[in-house]
Amino acid sequence: MPREYSRSQRMGAQVLRTLSELLWTEVKDPRLESASLTAVELSRDLSVARVYFSLLNPDDEPQPALDALTKASGFLRSKLGRAMKVRHVPELRFAHDDSIAHGSAMSKLIQDAIDQGNNGKD
Repeated sequence: MPREYSRSQRMGAQVLRTLSELLWTEVKDPRLESASLTAVELSRDLSVARVYFSLLNPDDEPQPALDALTKASGFLRSKLGRAMKVRHVPELRFAHDDSIAHGSAMSKLIQDAIDQGNNGKD
């Protein structure tokens, strides 16, 4: 009987939970106040974790938050290793998840189309 989730998916979910908690409780960088981790993708050999983050305000520039996460990656990796108790802790690579900004832009386009359609029926 096949497993529901592969080891990389289970470990990715655990990495996401642990990193989110560490980001909330341990990291005190003001550039990360509006950052939220959204997903983790692990390589097949579990050596690299691509961690996606988003910002609460989609109009904010993601580069300062990316720089802060990159700077804190060694600290986060060491804390992650202690929390997860795994032999090899994956290398953390951060990337901005702009799906919220895309969703916001799509919602605005839809609302504009609805408003334009309503103005034509008056």
